[in-house]
Amino acid sequence: MTTVLLPTFVLAQEKVAEEDPYLWLEEVEGEKQLDWARQQNAASKAAVGATEGFDALTARLLSLYDSADRIPYVGKIGDFYYNHWTDGDHKRGLWRRTTLASFKTETPEWDVLLDLDALGEAEGNSWVWKGADCLPPEYDRCILSLSPGGSDAVELREFDMTSRTFVEDGFSLPAGKQWTGWIDRDTVFVSTDFGEEGMTTSGYPRTAMRWKRGTMLDDAEMVFEGEMTDVWVSASHDHTPGFEREFIWNAKTFWERDVYLITKKGPKLIELPVGAKLNVWKDRMLIELRNDWEIEDTTYKAGSLLTSSLPRWMKGKRDLVVLFEPSETTSLVSALPSADHIILNTLDTVRSKVEVLTPSKRGWSRAPMPGLPEIGRVTASPVDERDSNDYFLNLTGFLTPSTLAMGTLGEGPATTLKQLPALFDAEGLEVSQHFATSDDGTKVPYFQVSKEGIKLDGSHPTLLYGYGGFEVSMRPYYSATRGITWLERGGVSVVANIRGGGEFGPSWHQAALKEKRHRAYEDFAAVAKDLVARGVTTHERLGAEGGSNGGLLVGNMYTLYPELFGGILCSVPLLDMRRYSKLLAGASWMGEYGDPDIPEQWEYIKTFSPYHNLDPAQDHPPMLITTSTRDDRVHPGHARKMSAKLGDIGKNVLYYENIEGGHGGAADNAQASFLYALRYTFLWEVLQGRRLGVTEEPAERPAEEANEAEADE
Repeated sequence: MTTVLLPTFVLAQEKVAEEDPYLWLEEVEGEKQLDWARQQNAASKAAVGATEGFDALTARLLSLYDSADRIPYVGKIGDFYYNHWTDGDHKRGLWRRTTLASFKTETPEWDVLLDLDALGEAEGNSWVWKGADCLPPEYDRCILSLSPGGSDAVELREFDMTSRTFVEDGFSLPAGKQWTGWIDRDTVFVSTDFGEEGMTTSGYPRTAMRWKRGTMLDDAEMVFEGEMTDVWVSASHDHTPGFEREFIWNAKTFWERDVYLITKKGPKLIELPVGAKLNVWKDRMLIELRNDWEIEDTTYKAGSLLTSSLPRWMKGKRDLVVLFEPSETTSLVSALPSADHIILNTLDTVRSKVEVLTPSKRGWSRAPMPGLPEIGRVTASPVDERDSNDYFLNLTGFLTPSTLAMGTLGEGPATTLKQLPALFDAEGLEVSQHFATSDDGTKVPYFQVSKEGIKLDGSHPTLLYGYGGFEVSMRPYYSATRGITWLERGGVSVVANIRGGGEFGPSWHQAALKEKRHRAYEDFAAVAKDLVARGVTTHERLGAEGGSNGGLLVGNMYTLYPELFGGILCSVPLLDMRRYSKLLAGASWMGEYGDPDIPEQWEYIKTFSPYHNLDPAQDHPPMLITTSTRDDRVHPGHARKMSAKLGDIGKNVLYYENIEGGHGGAADNAQASFLYALRYTFLWEVLQGRRLGVTEEPAERPAEEANEAEADE
């Protein structure tokens, strides 16, 4: 008798398939999987779409998204101001440009460069605009990024701005997660999939190549090669006159990047502390610290902004100047250089402040930007960091329609260019800031939008939104969608500034990393409890919403704090934290969550993996889970498998999967209007105590799919 030893990966494959009966749903575009998704979509549409007023709400949202009463935000390229515009006649949009003088008028004259709807119809593809990289100083050649269906993967094509045509035999690449950067008219840096082991375990390029026009991609010159376990590699050419040079950017983790200056002898590492973020402006380095840094007997605080001379630094001179140092309540949002100044956008207790820094031979001077609102989001950004000191000023708030202004640094206040009209009825509403106390005593701020003098009798349907990860700050913003679907109905809208975000700098983020992840969930739960304790709402009338990492957040509310909520909206979520690092870009987030393949780390990761913490005997609130087939960042398998598992045990769950849309969930205005109507109608109805269907049929698991399910060692 012969004993056959199965390879390790086969044994692992069978083990994972046995432990996870829903693994077959990870095949993204398999016909049986898509059939399952279509069946779920039909059930969700029937349950929610039959609600009174659903069609009218969808139509109103579509009218809003297609309306010309929107600010056409622009970016300067050369002498022109560019915009990508969608409306009812141009679902995928127009790439167009105008002059500054024309943009300042009420009805700018737009020069259309590319019609994406016409291109898609001619080529039989559903193109979604992802941007353009144009070659200075003439800017007559650009490389366009076009996404099939809205995914992160893009097709790259060289475009002639004079003839308005794609360049025959120009720089082009089929769809993939990739990028290029101009060196000169006949040379680009390219990072793409170069074949076997050409991508990192995170699914991004691990090499940077120098590619010359007229040569095969395979003949491109290797500039830098990273490790398989890195996140990504790219190269860039600085075109600033008088400061031309080239850099390599090597992301070791989501938070750690090595930066190299390309010299005649090859790449030379710019020595910086772990996690520091580098921007190079003329001869200066701008260094943002994520951790405390002790150097030459001086300790610089995490969250500080430092500057030093790049040439002197490369020679070993460590002279540093502090441009910003955080306090307990302040944090740095961005440091953006213009031709002669640096604009500092900061937060003080999640309220915007802007300062202008100016270098001189005597040192640095600073001046505040006056006249900013007390509660709202203000962002100042340079129009062109190479050629001018003009800046754009964006002002918005929960109840304040967005305003776009423009000014010149050092020349008086900005002048309003465009203003969004009021898009929902905000009369009688007010914004207030409150603080909840988390389990460890930390004060957690949150914003509340509600009726003035709201009666604290617990009667108000309340929507609590959060994110809590990747150092992303939840700041005030004007959302016509939230206003129409929630506030106009009499609901209360709340945004929580929980740990894991960046509202109070890197330490606020790091307080919820890896084994400390539960701090973010405790903070969110504390806000939920505070809303009830204050009498704003009851747990039965309180809904939670989150997407992506926020989807993981509300997934944990579902499993760990189900008694706090009457309904949950979970979109494009991470939910299976055992396999997240093996799905699409998941490996790039191990610096945030940990590595589930390391037993010691899985011990804490599994405590916040909703897919593994579901207790069938526990009472859970109704939940709507939404995702996109084309989401190539967070795998749709997370949402599919959780929905199937919940449906099989009779939980009140609805599921909707948009075939297009990428990580944003929708590829055009029609898809977006339906999706938002579906989400907010569902939540409004369930918070009124109405039941909107249960996914009762078990997910059919094809035997061959289960037996051949993909698994990693």
